[in-house]
Amino acid sequence: MKKISFIILVSLFMTSWSQGQDKKYSYGEHELNFFTGMFDFSDKGKRSGIFGLQHQNESLFRDSFLGTISPVSGVMITVDNASYIYTGIQAQYKLGKINFVPSFTPGYYREGDGKDLGHPIEFKSELQMSLDIFKDSEVGFSYNHLSNASLGDKNPGANSYMINFLKSF
Repeated sequence: MKKISFIILVSLFMTSWSQGQDKKYSYGEHELNFFTGMFDFSDKGKRSGIFGLQHQNESLFRDSFLGTISPVSGVMITVDNASYIYTGIQAQYKLGKINFVPSFTPGYYREGDGKDLGHPIEFKSELQMSLDIFKDSEVGFSYNHLSNASLGDKNPGANSYMINFLKSF
């Protein structure tokens, strides 16, 4: 049942992506999100510092029944040399100077000396809140959860939080 729900959710996102309207925003073409924080803060034995970079091509924004969505890609690396490279979609909801950005990004996880998440394919669900500080810059806070959706023999997951600096250019 979980797999069927996942397939339906991905299909809805892809359908809304392909049927989106023209661009809504006229930002710079690219946005970079630099972040740092704590990987798997809820596991005292395997928590680790984390840093990363995420790219978003803002010219690919589309309006849909889910809100304004766009593709994102990025990489995050822990102090224990675990890494996660991903690509997926995010939605953006602006409330004045505050931005609420949920995202879903499947990707490839490499354990390094860090936590064994049970499978190389992991799915990251994230919530980010940011504040416009300048015309082309934001600061924010995000929380994410990595899970392999029971693709592996085990699925311990990892919960992380980050401080974000976003810059459009």
